[in-house]
Amino acid sequence: MKKHTFKTVILTFGIAIFMSNSVFAQAGGDKQDRKKPPTFKELIKELDANEDGKLSKSEIKGPLKEHFSKIDTDEDGFITEKEFEKAPKPERKERN
Repeated sequence: MKKHTFKTVILTFGIAIFMSNSVFAQAGGDKQDRKKPPTFKELIKELDANEDGKLSKSEIKGPLKEHFSKIDTDEDGFITEKEFEKAPKPERKERN
């Protein structure tokens, strides 16, 4: 009887450790998987079709295009690195 109880305790303890490790691993992975906003250099590399080092409204998409006039502070029709760095940050969506 004692052998059976000892095996049950060890098995239960092992399952508890396994389950707690998998819960913590999932929670930690969530934070690491969050996507960071792109840097200006990344945007230039991906979107600057004419390779002039600036982004015109025709070259961009998404929220950047939607807020182009707010970001292009000198109103020359291009977003420079300096303007991009000073641009207002997009609002975060609330989680449900």
